[in-house]
Amino acid sequence: MSVSDEHRRTAPAEYAGGDRHAFGPARHLRTRGKVLPEHARGHNRALVLQTLYHSGAMSRADLSRETSLTRVTISDLIAEFIVDGIVIEKGVRETTGPGKPPILIDIDRQGHQILGIDLSGHQTFEGAVLSLDGEVLERRTVPRPAAVDGTAVYNAIRELAAQLVAAAERPILGVGVGAPGIVRPDGMVVSSPNLGWSDFPLQRLLGAELDLPVLVRNDANAAVLAEYTFGAAKSDLLLIKIARGVGAGLISGSQPMVGSRFAAGEIGHVVVGTDGGPLCVCGKEGCLEAWLGETRLRERLAACEDDESRENVLRDAGTRLAIAVAPIVAALDLSEIVLSGAPDLYDGVLLDAAGTTVLARTLERVFDDLIVRMTTQDDIVLRGAAVMVLSGELGVS
Repeated sequence: MSVSDEHRRTAPAEYAGGDRHAFGPARHLRTRGKVLPEHARGHNRALVLQTLYHSGAMSRADLSRETSLTRVTISDLIAEFIVDGIVIEKGVRETTGPGKPPILIDIDRQGHQILGIDLSGHQTFEGAVLSLDGEVLERRTVPRPAAVDGTAVYNAIRELAAQLVAAAERPILGVGVGAPGIVRPDGMVVSSPNLGWSDFPLQRLLGAELDLPVLVRNDANAAVLAEYTFGAAKSDLLLIKIARGVGAGLISGSQPMVGSRFAAGEIGHVVVGTDGGPLCVCGKEGCLEAWLGETRLRERLAACEDDESRENVLRDAGTRLAIAVAPIVAALDLSEIVLSGAPDLYDGVLLDAAGTTVLARTLERVFDDLIVRMTTQDDIVLRGAAVMVLSGELGVS
């Protein structure tokens, strides 16, 4: 890797968000405190790279004005970035005035690639080689093991990762993995019933296997980063990721929320209602995941005899979703609920029922402007994995 070891040690841990290059000005996620002197260089590195990433090519003088860093600091950092292969000079800006035209610099967007892996699918594990701008360049998939066997699952992931490494045509900046379940910041999967894992050190094992930087996060937490960075999300949102399981990613006050137990957004195993319900993989009856998960929902719809009964199933699922999330909306004063899942299932009747029920169960006139919508993004976990790597390795997103 060409990224310096010093930067890997000093890159800020908090995610920074914003619209990607050509999407408009960056929207930084709120930092948690003041920058300490010992962290100043890492902070300055991230600030410069964040500015270039979102604003595109500019001169050193432009960077100095945009970041409020001295020209000496900018020149020093840019020289280091060029040696590391992160930044390139792109020629001179056309100018009509006197003096030497300024040299434009930018992130070397073609110089590195990112590998993203999504473990949330109900039949396959998906992977992609992505550009630094989150564009999917190559795709690979492997079958999801039929049995919930943690060892077989890991072997399938190793195979997928090896295929992606072989498909990459540029140096790999890092690997991002979105996994269902509770995941610690160090990439330890504390609990993932759908993958057969408990206290499984996926980040450490896969990093050693690939000899690359690897970041593992909950799949919904990855997805919400993609929605915030590449989409049109507001600064207070709940993204609900529905596939084989159900999970949520939270951003409140422009700050991602993980929780002291790393379980913020784990709504899939909340029991919705007092009328029992289908048996969940966790052993309880009536969990939101058992009502809303794609496989189970399609099975119930397939058993319907007519359109009316089909609509009733979808309306019931949307209502139960709203029962689970309405208290979250009220407690955190959220502005937006975004669903990510199969549009033929979750858009339309189900989405409408969820929106109507959330409004009925929250304070009138306070949450009337709440937005409940589907995401417009494809590959949201894969693109979120790219955001994770950009943040972890370069301090930008």
